[in-house]
Amino acid sequence: MCTPCCVSQLACCCGSAACSCCCNCCPKIKQSTGTRLMYVFYFLLVTVVCAIMMSPTVEQTMKDNIPFYTDLCDKMNAGENCKTLVGYSAVYKMCFGMACFFLFFAILTFRINNSTGWRAAIHNGFWLLKFIALVGCCAGAFFLPQEETFLEVWRYVGATGGAIFLLIQLMLLVEFAHRWNTNWSSGVGYNRLWYAALALVTLVLFSIAVGAVVFMGIYYTHPEACLLNKVFLGINGGLCFVVTLLAISPCIQKLQPKSGLLQPGVISVYVMYLTFSAFSSKPKEIINIDGVNKTLCAFPFESGSENDKKIVTALGAVILLACIVYSCLTSTTKRSSAALRVYRNSEPEAERARCCFCFGDETEDYDEEKTTSGQTVVYDEEEGTIYSYSYFHFVFFLGSLYVMMTVTNWFHYDDHKIEKLLDGSWSVFWIKMVSCWVCLFIYMMTLIAPMMCPKRFEA
Repeated sequence: MCTPCCVSQLACCCGSAACSCCCNCCPKIKQSTGTRLMYVFYFLLVTVVCAIMMSPTVEQTMKDNIPFYTDLCDKMNAGENCKTLVGYSAVYKMCFGMACFFLFFAILTFRINNSTGWRAAIHNGFWLLKFIALVGCCAGAFFLPQEETFLEVWRYVGATGGAIFLLIQLMLLVEFAHRWNTNWSSGVGYNRLWYAALALVTLVLFSIAVGAVVFMGIYYTHPEACLLNKVFLGINGGLCFVVTLLAISPCIQKLQPKSGLLQPGVISVYVMYLTFSAFSSKPKEIINIDGVNKTLCAFPFESGSENDKKIVTALGAVILLACIVYSCLTSTTKRSSAALRVYRNSEPEAERARCCFCFGDETEDYDEEKTTSGQTVVYDEEEGTIYSYSYFHFVFFLGSLYVMMTVTNWFHYDDHKIEKLLDGSWSVFWIKMVSCWVCLFIYMMTLIAPMMCPKRFEA
C-alpha cells in the first residue's frame, strides 16, 4: 500500500479529513455518504458485540478454547466465568454506552448548517478518537454504581426509545407509500406505461395481502384454539379493507386527487407482514386432541432440526439488523426528514417519475475538491448540509435503544439467549400487533387530516 494513501487514512483517523478507500479504482464517494457509513460501522460493531454477549454458545466456546479462562475472568474482576460480561445486563450496559455516544453528538451537532465549522469537522472526521470515545463509553458503563437500580430504570428508558424508533419508521413507511404513488403518477401525463406499472404493482400488492390473509386463516387459526389469532386477523383484515375504501372515496379524492389504491396496497402488505410476524412470535399453543398433545397455530413448514433452527435464527437476525440500519439511514435523508418536519425545503421539489425513486434525492453536481492517491472524495456540504447532523445522531440514539430491547427480547429478558431470538414471547407479540394499528391509524390520519384542517393543507 502506498505511503501517501496511508498518510491520507491517518489524517482521516486523527484529523478532519473525510475517510475513503485506499483503492483509486473505487468510484468517487461523497463526504456525507462516507460519514454516515462510518457511523453505521460503529453501530454494527456494537450490535454484533451485544449479540455475542447474549449467546451461551459463544460463551461456552470461549470457555473451552481460551486457556486459563477462569483465571483471566478473575483478573478482570468480571465475576465467575465472566458472568458480568454476558447476559442481558451486559447488553444493557453496552447499549447505554452507545446511546450516550450518539446522544452527545446529537447535542454537539445541533443546528449545524454546513461542513466548514469545527463541530462539523468533529462530526465528519477524527474517527480513531471517536472510536476510542465509543469504547470508553461502553466500557465505562460496566462500572456504574447501583446496578440493579440502573437496569430497572434503563429498561423503561429503552422501551420508550424503542417505541419512538418504531413510530418514526411507521411514519416513514406511510410517507414512502405516498411518495411512491406521487412519483409514478407524475409520469402518467407523458407516458401511459407508468399507469400500467401502477396498476400492475397495485394488483400484486393486494394479491399478496389477500394471500397472506388466506394463509394465516388456514395455518394460524383452529376451530378449537387460537382465539386471539382469529380476532386479530379479522380486525387487521377489516381495517385494511376500510382504509382501502377510504382512499378511493369521493370525499378524499376531492382533496387528494392522487390518492389511489397503491398506498393502501403498501400499507396492507406491511400490516399483514406484521400480523404474520406477531402470530409467529406468540408462544405456541398446545392442546389435547383425542388424547394427543398437538402444537397448533405455528409455522407449518418447520422441520424442527437444530440446523434449520440455527439457519432461520441467523437469517432472521441478519434481516432484522439490515432493517434497523436501513431505517436509521433512510429516516435521516432530506426527503424523509422533511416528512417528519425536521428539515424543511425552501420550495417544493419537481417530481420526475423513475423506477428507483428511493435513490437520487441529492443529485446535484458537485466539484471534486479533493483527489488523493486513493478513492476520490467529493466535499458536498460546504454550501449546506445534505442531512440534519443532530437528527441523524438522535435516530441512531433511538436505534441503540431499539437494538437493546430487541436483542434482550424486550421485557422477557430472563434466561433469554440470542439463539431464541425468533422463538417469540407475549411482549414481542403485542408490540408487533400494536404497530399494525398505529401504522393504519397514521395512514388514515394522512387521508382525513386535509378534511379536518383544509386551510393548512391547501399548499
